[in-house]
Amino acid sequence: MAVIEYFEEFQIGAEYTTHARTITETDIVTFVNLFGFHEPLFIDMEFVKNRSMFGSRIAPGAFTFSLCESMAIQSGLVKGGMALLGVQEMKIPAPLRCGDTVHVKVKVLAKRETSKPDRGVVTSEQQVINQNGDVLLEYTVNRMIRRRPAA
Repeated sequence: MAVIEYFEEFQIGAEYTTHARTITETDIVTFVNLFGFHEPLFIDMEFVKNRSMFGSRIAPGAFTFSLCESMAIQSGLVKGGMALLGVQEMKIPAPLRCGDTVHVKVKVLAKRETSKPDRGVVTSEQQVINQNGDVLLEYTVNRMIRRRPAA
């Protein structure tokens, strides 16, 4: 994927796909412990196997969102990012499971200049998609993006 550094480089309708990553049990357990998601659904495998609707280890939605953001950053899509302005319409239609291999699809929906000449706002839709093509998380995000410096 090409690195996009400036607001002017974003094209409405453009779609980008990040690299893929397989989620391990260590990834999920580390996140759960670091951020204190100490509820049975995430730390008690007997509960998960016998009483949850999932039957296997899943990641918290906050993990899936964080993963999506980090994969977009690592891909170079947010290199010129100055600020995350807001997230709208977040949906989590399916869980992220231990062993899933996921990638992020980003589609540029809109962009607009601001009153400040050094920045603009880009609106995009982001989806986390697993190896089966299932959408696990989707949301619309507004980011402040650096504009190309005047010559």
